Amino acid sequence: MSDRASFDSNEFEKLMEQRRSIRAFLPDAIEQEAIEAILACARNAPSGANLQPGKFHVLTGKALSELKSSLADALAQNRKPVTEYSYFPKELSKELKARQYAAGFALYKALGIGRRDTQARREQFARNYQFFDAPVGIVVSIDRDMGKGCFMDLGMALMSLFISAQSRGYGTSGIGALSNHADVVHQHLGLPEKELVVCGVALGLPDLDSPVNDTVTDREPLDSFTAFYGF
Repeated sequence: MSDRASFDSNEFEKLMEQRRSIRAFLPDAIEQEAIEAILACARNAPSGANLQPGKFHVLTGKALSELKSSLADALAQNRKPVTEYSYFPKELSKELKARQYAAGFALYKALGIGRRDTQARREQFARNYQFFDAPVGIVVSIDRDMGKGCFMDLGMALMSLFISAQSRGYGTSGIGALSNHADVVHQHLGLPEKELVVCGVALGLPDLDSPVNDTVTDREPLDSFTAFYGF
């Protein structure tokens, strides 16, 4: 009972409410010990049968710069995206398209990028492949033999990573776009064939003066996604 009483649920709720994708970082390095603590916390996430799916490949300094260079070359060559799993539905419903549009509008509005400025939008999207200049980039992979449910378990680990990082004053952004060039990442890191690249994560101290970090996206009201029975 004492452990329950000492837990500050309000503090956790604040972390959840304040969490957002950070797309501009300070160049300050992060000590390996801090990253290890964040990832150890992420691994405490639940998983079916305690399989603990997923691996985290952490890069900084020269190692990160070389990966970003490989990705930049792929973009410059207009290489066709190679995605090894389906991220979005094949066809977005009207409701989902509206959410997607609203998220993009919020981002470009914060950056002052006009609706018709396709070049600026492409350049902003390309920043995904530079890990938004974060001092640490993480490549997340999963064993190809894992079932679809294991992606859910890996997602819980990622959310634990985000909140653990935020509780320490760091910012994060998940980078699903990294899977568009999974083959480049796979080859560059020399990953074994059984490893499938899922996404990237940018990690670092947020640049609080950058307008892009003012981007706020709405969340659906509780009654739109929740049903209660027997209450």
